[in-house]
Amino acid sequence: MVFDETDKGLVLRVRLTPNAATAGVKGLFKAAEGEEYLKINVRAAPEKNKANRELLGFLARETGIAKSCWEIVGGATDRYKRILLSGEREHIKIKLQHWLEKALSDD
Repeated sequence: MVFDETDKGLVLRVRLTPNAATAGVKGLFKAAEGEEYLKINVRAAPEKNKANRELLGFLARETGIAKSCWEIVGGATDRYKRILLSGEREHIKIKLQHWLEKALSDD
Protein backbone atom coordinates (compact mmCIF):
# COMPACT_ATOMS: atom_id res chain seq x y z
CA MET A 1 0.00 0.00 0.00
CA VAL A 2 1.37 3.42 -0.93
CA PHE A 3 -0.28 5.29 1.93
CA ASP A 4 -0.31 5.08 5.71
CA GLU A 5 -2.92 6.18 8.21
CA THR A 6 -1.68 8.56 10.88
CA ASP A 7 -3.37 10.59 13.61
CA LYS A 8 -3.26 13.64 11.27
CA GLY A 9 -4.70 11.90 8.20
CA LEU A 10 -3.47 9.73 5.34
CA VAL A 11 0.12 10.01 4.14
CA LEU A 12 0.68 9.13 0.49
CA ARG A 13 4.20 8.12 -0.62
CA VAL A 14 5.16 9.40 -4.08
CA ARG A 15 8.30 9.02 -6.18
CA LEU A 16 8.21 12.11 -8.40
CA THR A 17 9.89 12.44 -11.79
CA PRO A 18 9.95 16.06 -13.02
CA ASN A 19 10.68 17.25 -16.59
CA ALA A 20 8.71 14.36 -18.09
CA ALA A 21 7.19 14.47 -21.58
CA THR A 22 3.76 13.68 -20.11
CA ALA A 23 2.27 13.86 -16.64
CA GLY A 24 0.68 10.82 -15.10
CA VAL A 25 0.89 7.79 -12.87
CA LYS A 26 3.60 5.39 -14.01
CA GLY A 27 3.11 2.48 -11.62
CA LEU A 28 4.67 1.50 -8.33
CA PHE A 29 8.25 1.69 -7.08
CA LYS A 30 9.64 -0.41 -4.24
CA ALA A 31 12.47 1.31 -2.36
CA ALA A 32 15.44 -0.57 -0.92
CA GLU A 33 13.93 -0.39 2.59
CA GLY A 34 10.80 -2.11 1.26
CA GLU A 35 8.38 0.82 1.19
CA GLU A 36 6.20 1.18 -1.90
CA TYR A 37 5.85 4.53 -3.64
CA LEU A 38 3.44 5.66 -6.32
CA LYS A 39 5.48 6.75 -9.35
CA ILE A 40 4.20 10.01 -10.83
CA ASN A 41 5.65 12.08 -13.66
CA VAL A 42 5.09 15.81 -14.05
CA ARG A 43 6.10 18.14 -16.85
CA ALA A 44 7.34 20.98 -14.62
CA ALA A 45 10.98 21.52 -13.75
CA PRO A 46 12.16 20.89 -10.18
CA GLU A 47 12.85 24.56 -9.55
CA LYS A 48 11.06 27.21 -7.51
CA ASN A 49 8.62 24.54 -6.25
CA LYS A 50 7.05 24.20 -9.74
CA ALA A 51 7.12 20.39 -9.83
CA ASN A 52 5.63 20.15 -6.32
CA ARG A 53 2.81 22.55 -7.22
CA GLU A 54 2.06 20.59 -10.39
CA LEU A 55 2.08 17.34 -8.41
CA LEU A 56 -0.44 18.61 -5.85
CA GLY A 57 -2.67 20.02 -8.59
CA PHE A 58 -2.48 16.74 -10.51
CA LEU A 59 -3.42 14.71 -7.43
CA ALA A 60 -6.33 17.03 -6.59
CA ARG A 61 -7.72 16.89 -10.15
CA GLU A 62 -7.29 13.16 -10.56
CA THR A 63 -8.71 12.10 -7.19
CA GLY A 64 -11.44 14.70 -6.83
CA ILE A 65 -10.05 15.58 -3.39
CA ALA A 66 -9.74 19.35 -2.86
CA LYS A 67 -6.27 20.82 -3.35
CA SER A 68 -6.50 22.36 0.13
CA CYS A 69 -6.45 18.82 1.59
CA TRP A 70 -2.99 18.03 0.16
CA GLU A 71 0.27 19.06 1.84
CA ILE A 72 3.84 17.87 1.27
CA VAL A 73 5.12 16.97 4.72
CA GLY A 74 8.33 15.22 3.72
CA GLY A 75 10.73 15.33 0.80
CA ALA A 76 9.90 18.79 -0.56
CA THR A 77 13.32 18.92 -2.28
CA ASP A 78 13.64 15.17 -2.85
CA ARG A 79 12.03 12.88 -5.42
CA TYR A 80 10.63 10.72 -2.59
CA LYS A 81 7.72 12.63 -1.09
CA ARG A 82 5.27 12.14 1.74
CA ILE A 83 2.00 13.94 1.16
CA LEU A 84 -0.55 14.41 3.92
CA LEU A 85 -4.25 14.26 3.04
CA SER A 86 -6.33 15.86 5.74
CA GLY A 87 -10.08 16.07 6.07
CA GLU A 88 -12.84 13.54 6.63
CA ARG A 89 -10.70 10.41 6.77
CA GLU A 90 -13.09 7.69 5.61
CA HIS A 91 -14.34 9.76 2.66
CA ILE A 92 -10.78 10.61 1.58
CA LYS A 93 -9.59 7.03 2.06
CA ILE A 94 -12.37 5.65 -0.15
CA LYS A 95 -11.75 8.25 -2.88
CA LEU A 96 -8.00 7.64 -2.77
CA GLN A 97 -8.36 3.84 -2.92
CA HIS A 98 -10.74 4.02 -5.89
CA TRP A 99 -8.45 6.40 -7.73
CA LEU A 100 -5.37 4.25 -7.04
CA GLU A 101 -7.10 1.13 -8.35
CA LYS A 102 -8.09 2.93 -11.54
CA ALA A 103 -4.76 4.72 -12.02
CA LEU A 104 -2.70 1.55 -11.53
CA SER A 105 -4.90 -0.52 -13.83
CA ASP A 106 -4.61 2.12 -16.60
CA ASP A 107 -0.80 2.24 -16.65
